[in-house]
Amino acid sequence: MTEQNTVTDDYDSPWKEAVELYFPEFMAFYFPDAHACFDWSQGYTFLEQELRSVIHDAALGKRFVDKLAQMKLNNGAESWIYVHVEIQASRDSSFAKRMFTYNYRIFDRYSLPVGSFAVLADDHPHWQPDHFGYEVGGSRLYLEFPVVKLLHYSEQMDALLASDNAFALVTAAHLKTRATRGKSHERFDAKYTLMRTLLTKGWSGERIRPLLKVLDWMLYLPTELDRQLWQDIQQSEGEAIMAYVSSIERIGIEKGVLQGESRFFRKLLESRFGTLPAWVLDKISSAPVRDLERWGEAFLSESSLEAIFDDSAIH
Repeated sequence: MTEQNTVTDDYDSPWKEAVELYFPEFMAFYFPDAHACFDWSQGYTFLEQELRSVIHDAALGKRFVDKLAQMKLNNGAESWIYVHVEIQASRDSSFAKRMFTYNYRIFDRYSLPVGSFAVLADDHPHWQPDHFGYEVGGSRLYLEFPVVKLLHYSEQMDALLASDNAFALVTAAHLKTRATRGKSHERFDAKYTLMRTLLTKGWSGERIRPLLKVLDWMLYLPTELDRQLWQDIQQSEGEAIMAYVSSIERIGIEKGVLQGESRFFRKLLESRFGTLPAWVLDKISSAPVRDLERWGEAFLSESSLEAIFDDSAIH
């Protein structure tokens, strides 16, 4: 018999945070050949508003996580290139077309090379689109992009837990979250193993704490089970991890504050616009505090939901 979790599992927000925090490790883990081509010493810049502007009017299906980064190759060239990353959580017949469309729109905007990379986080083992294009009378336009399928890591759990790459643990957490959907006690065991593995890696606090937040966010447990989990970890590992456990308690407080702000902002919108459409509820439910604050400011000056949530208008 299975148990129902009290809230829907949140994949979007922790994946976004993980990619932003550990982008070099993301590329090294999933796309090692591409990682070796980039000059990481020159840094990289995420272009959130630029990506929103490029795809603003593209009705190409629901996106899970997408990122656009500006960086340089390690071949000595002076010019920047662009890297578009998409993480897709469900099977979507328009996905390959979307990758194609984003690639040519980004190229059209910047007139510089664009690399496209996809991580498929869905439950369909044989769905793995990796190209899109067409040919007319000998004229051919075609995009082929590297694809990683997370399900293919399902039989490599021991290797994932032993890896020193942060995204090995993110991958393990994603797979365990899906495998334990509606099974709180099985998730308890999976989360205990992952958290204890991370805490005993010997990594610095600066490296561990953000990843603790991501894994805690992804592997949601009811409050009582979550409290029991951290008590068990403290008893198992002793005083050595108390600083990290304290950080988890602060994360819990932050999550509570965020949930409160989300509820308040939703009530504000409902007071003006009535019943909210699903796309607005999706945005609010997964938004960090900084986005809620920005949309709250737009609420004071804009007259429509579309204008309030129009990220491309932010400079």
